[in-house]
Amino acid sequence: MEFTIKIRQEGLSVTLPVTGGDLQRLRRLNALAALSALRAEGPATLTRLAERADLARATIKVVVKDLMELGWVAQMDPSGGEKGRPARRYRFRAEAGRVIGLDIGAHKVLAVVADLDGNVLHTTREPVTPEQPRAERLAAVDRAVDACLAGSGTAAADVWIAVAGSTGYVDLEGRVVLSRAIRDWSSVPLTDHLGARLRCAVLVENDSRLAALAECRRGIARDTRNLIFLHVGRRAGAAVVLDGVPLRGGGGAAGEIGVHPLFNLGHVGELLQAVPAVEPGTPPDAVAGAVFEAARRGDVEARRAVLRYVKVLALATTAMALTVDPDLVVLGGGFSRSADVLIEPLRGELETMCLRTPELRASVLGDECVAVGAVCYGVEHLSKMLFNPEIGPLSAASPLPIMV
Repeated sequence: MEFTIKIRQEGLSVTLPVTGGDLQRLRRLNALAALSALRAEGPATLTRLAERADLARATIKVVVKDLMELGWVAQMDPSGGEKGRPARRYRFRAEAGRVIGLDIGAHKVLAVVADLDGNVLHTTREPVTPEQPRAERLAAVDRAVDACLAGSGTAAADVWIAVAGSTGYVDLEGRVVLSRAIRDWSSVPLTDHLGARLRCAVLVENDSRLAALAECRRGIARDTRNLIFLHVGRRAGAAVVLDGVPLRGGGGAAGEIGVHPLFNLGHVGELLQAVPAVEPGTPPDAVAGAVFEAARRGDVEARRAVLRYVKVLALATTAMALTVDPDLVVLGGGFSRSADVLIEPLRGELETMCLRTPELRASVLGDECVAVGAVCYGVEHLSKMLFNPEIGPLSAASPLPIMV
């Protein structure tokens, strides 16, 4: 079947043939424009939504009707404070599905449940240790997920995608190739484990890259397109973001500069030790915090220890900065809580080595950064799969098949 469409411009009228496939594509593009406007700017009346989506009001009325039937859009209850008959307002149904974000680290498993807009609904934490065997850590992951689902009132069938951030080298297929921070974690079948338990799409990514993504989307770097994220704590990692996208590299190892022997970032204890102000018998996990606190008080030996650490951190940061020329370096991870002690000496070191010294800021997302980044990654993946203008008619609101 063939239709025609009239285009009027500058006094001329041209009639063009339009096939059924063209109309189907146009209808999809109009639907996606409306969804994008609702997700970006929030609920709107038909008139306002037509303006945002740059569509005629008659068109947007049909589009919204279709989207409501598909389950993507809902009409909001009228505001009781408005006089007269209030205009109908419409919103994206972010509650149609759920996203799980996981941060699986050496000392904790953090799980969050969020809606399709990435709004976190519930958070659960399970303590673990680096020495725990694989089976026990996976059991902790299961407990965190179960508690998060229960706490948010979410059925497993409502989860559309789960994204796990793991410490270590994670390749492009989501395999944990190597983990130095966690014993018995290299080559863990994490995707299979989560997929079998949740029966949803599963993605696994490096925790530093997810943390960097979180800072770009929800944190301190929302105004920045090019940055380096330093994941510093009892272990060290990094991620590079170029043009708003975390860099993965040819095999997923981009940013793993902490394993380079020259930078020695994996041996924090050797750099922050032998400080008289630290009480004997202080647990190893608390030594760094004690050193930072002593430096904050002005202790000379503590400040020297901090400078030793900063010099090594600056070498690694400069190597990346001279390669990608970022506008910003974000200090994240456990040590970001001591950014007041670290940032000024780090800036001083970078100024002696960088051709263009990037701005330095501390993370504002704290230890939820990786899990929040996992949710952001999951939401963006769903959007690419479900709202791709190049595929067929927009489907009803429903989860993706397990294999993605």
